[in-house]
Amino acid sequence: MVNISESLKAQVKDLNFYYNDYQALKNIQLPITENRITALIGPSGCGKTTYLRCFNRMHDLYPGNRYEGEIILYPDGLNIIEPKVDPIEVRMRISMVFQKPNPFPKTVFENVAYGLRVRGETRKSLLEEKVENALKQAALWEEVKDRLHDLAFNLSGGQQQRLCIARALATGPEILLFDEPTSALDPTATSKIEELIIQLKKEVTIIIVTHNMQQAARVSDYTAFMYLGEIIEFDKTDKVFTHPSQKLTEDYITGRFG
Repeated sequence: MVNISESLKAQVKDLNFYYNDYQALKNIQLPITENRITALIGPSGCGKTTYLRCFNRMHDLYPGNRYEGEIILYPDGLNIIEPKVDPIEVRMRISMVFQKPNPFPKTVFENVAYGLRVRGETRKSLLEEKVENALKQAALWEEVKDRLHDLAFNLSGGQQQRLCIARALATGPEILLFDEPTSALDPTATSKIEELIIQLKKEVTIIIVTHNMQQAARVSDYTAFMYLGEIIEFDKTDKVFTHPSQKLTEDYITGRFG
């Protein structure tokens, strides 16, 4: 495992995950560096999305799923997969953006304000300020500032995905999870989202799952290659793509399988 000198936002230790009797993740060890982008690459079905969803306890929504091991969130040293830890609290600290844009059937404003309202925020001036800030962070404010009360479905696909990013940012998360965030978008919209992700790491720690190896190489600081539920290799992105230490990683990156 690579020696990381930068400060950590999270540390995954001995993580196993089971869908009922099926073990999908096997003994995952992975440091997540603060204010950096960590990419997960690997063939379909290797456990990337399963791993990502452990971070905000999405698996709790389905019976029969279980975690073993630890995901330690710093600075407080909280093991976020401990049963006694409230998944709602975890999801407030760790937001997720999905593969396809999934705006709620509400206005642009109410989409972004949603998480704040769930937290009990009712002050109009504060909601307006937070919504504007989140839309600016998501590089969408200039495009929608005169359309805040339009339905979100009226936006283009790329705008909808940036709206979902704004919604995720509005509650001030510490980690932002991206699960194939550009797979449903055209090249122009993809480029905008990639630029945005690179900008966002100044403010939030990012983990991104992508099938697109060029995307991983463009946006990430660290890359983990997963195969059959295990981390085969983890290192700085430049090293993984230019001098992988494992033959399996090299075979995947050069297109010999996957």
